[in-house]
Amino acid sequence: MAERVRVREIDDDEGNRLLRIVRRGTGSVVTWRRAQMVLLSAQGMSTGQIAKVAFTSEDRVRDVIHNFNADGFDSLYPKYKGGRAPVFTLPQRREIKKIAKSKPAEHGLPFSRWSLTKLADFLVAEGVVEDISHEGLRELLRAEGVSFQAVKTWKGSRDPDYAAKKARIEHLYAIADGEVVPDPGEPAVIFCMDEFGPLNLQPRPGRQWTDVGGKGKDPNREPRPRMRATYTRTQGVRHMFAALDLGKDRMYGHVKKRKRRGEFLEFCRYLRSLYPLEVRIAIVCDNFSPHLTTKKDKRVGQWAEANNVEIAYTPTNSSYLNRIEAQFTALREFTLNGTDHADHREQASMIRRYIAWRNRNTDNPRLRRIVKRANVA
Repeated sequence: MAERVRVREIDDDEGNRLLRIVRRGTGSVVTWRRAQMVLLSAQGMSTGQIAKVAFTSEDRVRDVIHNFNADGFDSLYPKYKGGRAPVFTLPQRREIKKIAKSKPAEHGLPFSRWSLTKLADFLVAEGVVEDISHEGLRELLRAEGVSFQAVKTWKGSRDPDYAAKKARIEHLYAIADGEVVPDPGEPAVIFCMDEFGPLNLQPRPGRQWTDVGGKGKDPNREPRPRMRATYTRTQGVRHMFAALDLGKDRMYGHVKKRKRRGEFLEFCRYLRSLYPLEVRIAIVCDNFSPHLTTKKDKRVGQWAEANNVEIAYTPTNSSYLNRIEAQFTALREFTLNGTDHADHREQASMIRRYIAWRNRNTDNPRLRRIVKRANVA
């Protein structure tokens, strides 16, 4: 990088015009090399001598002196190129992220995946942005939490209403995230709800701190801890109804013996009681039969209509769109792995205490990392 100094044009006591170079002083910031050439020329040095002192060519010296004679101090200012990266608006960033996470085939292109080149060209062609560099696109996607990852196998949905259901779920999430202002009559509170279980009384594999084994072990230490093996489980199972309030980032959970339609409606009534009746809420859940309104049992639909509630169903085989699933991953990691509870009361108590801890520590780095990694929607 060229050394930069400050140059002033002053008059001495005899009226002669001089150039003063002030390092880290006041005045106009100029390029030191150009200012040096001008000063040496003002002292009467020839072009060849200046070129040797400045370690440059004579043609370069002549150009600098000629430009100074023509433009004055403006010729000494550094000529910056490029400039700061373009700043994209929030709608543009959302659209770029949305397109990057989609498949090229969804836009009529014969490609299996996006490359930075294809994605940048497509964004410009569609008018999303006027121009974007490959590195700028990479940095934008990284800032939005999007990375190039390996694709794993997945059970695709054959739901004929897949697109409409997915769009509705994404719209509700946009309302909860504050990205969209709900229209009159739309839900203002969004819950993601699902069942977790069955909760068996069994040893669950996990990790813990213990003494080092192998050649370096202490011969007098206790045997390495082991977990018991189970062959019969006589105390049955339990099921947890859980919900996540997206607006408050607060989790709720009730442990029940059964997960029938009656227990589902009981938990829904609890969620409804958390807000005034005039506040419309939406409950996102999957297509598990107790969640549905059928010809024989219309209790779910009748209750939702009477209590200002929208039941939003994820598409068939697409329960991964439900954000509560990522919370179950964290619950299993923090609370269940490595445990062997004696009875259901002990296990349910630990789950309830975890939910209370989770609601107090939503900014916990490890919790956020596990949820972010597991979250798909």
